[in-house]
Amino acid sequence: MQRAGYLLPATLTGCLWIKGLHPSLPGWSCPLKALSGIPCPTCFLTRATTEALHGDLNSSVQWHAFGPVVAAILISWSVLAIQQRRLMPIAIHTWHLIAAAVALISYWLVRLGLNFGLGMQAFPVY
Repeated sequence: MQRAGYLLPATLTGCLWIKGLHPSLPGWSCPLKALSGIPCPTCFLTRATTEALHGDLNSSVQWHAFGPVVAAILISWSVLAIQQRRLMPIAIHTWHLIAAAVALISYWLVRLGLNFGLGMQAFPVY
């Protein structure tokens, strides 16, 4: 693991790309949605990312607005990790995580408000 850990981002990206080709492959369902019926902040993000990895940005954004962003980050992370032979080729600071969490939760709250407050379809129906 010590020597080959830098291949994990490319492996994850490849698995998501394959999942996009074969949607019937098993995955994890959202426990919050299963228990409460309310989608979590990352609901539909896997599907959005797989669509973006296949180049279908329109479909990706319909699933989740962060799909193309996550796909771009995964591709960049994979390339940099392989080039530098390091799992974490770039330092991730606390403010990066806080900014990502705030953006994700803000987007989620807007979707919840549109879907449950205004009755507009803000979450995909599958």
